[in-house]
Amino acid sequence: MKGFYQLDQYEQEKRLQSLGSKALAFWGLEEADLSLIKYRENAVYEVRLKDGRKYALRIHRPGYHTDKALNSELLWLGALAESNILVPEVIPSLTGELSIVVQIEEVPEARQVDLFAWVEGKQIGSIEAGLGQNMAEIDSMFTCLGELAAKLHNQSSRWPLPEGFERHAWDQAGLVGEQPFWGRFWELALLTQEQKTLLIEVREKLEKDLSHLDKKQNNYGLIHADFVPENLINDAGKVRLIDFDDAGFGWHMFELATALYFIREEEIYPIAKAALFTGYRKYRYLSEAQESKLDLFLTARAMTYLGWIRTRQETSTARDMAPKLIRLACNQALRYLNKG
Repeated sequence: MKGFYQLDQYEQEKRLQSLGSKALAFWGLEEADLSLIKYRENAVYEVRLKDGRKYALRIHRPGYHTDKALNSELLWLGALAESNILVPEVIPSLTGELSIVVQIEEVPEARQVDLFAWVEGKQIGSIEAGLGQNMAEIDSMFTCLGELAAKLHNQSSRWPLPEGFERHAWDQAGLVGEQPFWGRFWELALLTQEQKTLLIEVREKLEKDLSHLDKKQNNYGLIHADFVPENLINDAGKVRLIDFDDAGFGWHMFELATALYFIREEEIYPIAKAALFTGYRKYRYLSEAQESKLDLFLTARAMTYLGWIRTRQETSTARDMAPKLIRLACNQALRYLNKG
């Protein structure tokens, strides 16, 4: 019999849906219908009740977060909501737990599961489809993104971490150390020898440049770390930030670089970049010295995506996106090295 990860995506989705159906009992929602929204690493389902109420159920991939780290993510979401930042509302289980663990025979590992109130609206874009070329809309969108990032960083800078709070770090070790958080990107098998040589050189320069950066409240702290268009929901003109799965401790400029990375080679980039920083500075101070590190963090971000491919090669998303991510990363690496 095939193992779970040798099954095609449809068969995996069927088994995860069975696990999701079992999990619904922890919220007293056994009669609800489940329909898949997205399955990349986590599986996200729409939960629909007969009375029309809807929720979003998230089944986590195994091994990415400890139970304590996941609980910390959900605690931060609650704190952000209390600060009037639009994020998904966490729905505790009947016993008051923010997440639960479920296992069924058809899925090899126990899985963490959590539930959120349904978020109305539409994604402002996606990595695959892009953002369009309407310059006025791009300017407005990235101004809004900058404002949202600044408000999030303001909250995380002021928020006293609960006892036992645990999240990973997008710091020097997490980005380019011996065991980066998303994997040893320079060992990706899909790279040519020339590309591997380029990335080894880039890694050395990144290590050096990151080692010179301090970690203070004004430039480092809890960040979302996945500020891409598909994680931003436009709900009647209000932008809501979703999917905090990658949230951890990191430099604020890494956040802003993530927002710009996938449009770096598009015509809209100069307008988007200017709008992002303008929006950010409306609510939070950002020095010229910090902004000057943008290329550094664009390059660090590029490397993480190659590590992501290497450690998630069982997913169709990683396989499909690999050629684009490798091309973008190598181009960014060359820009960074040539800049000196």
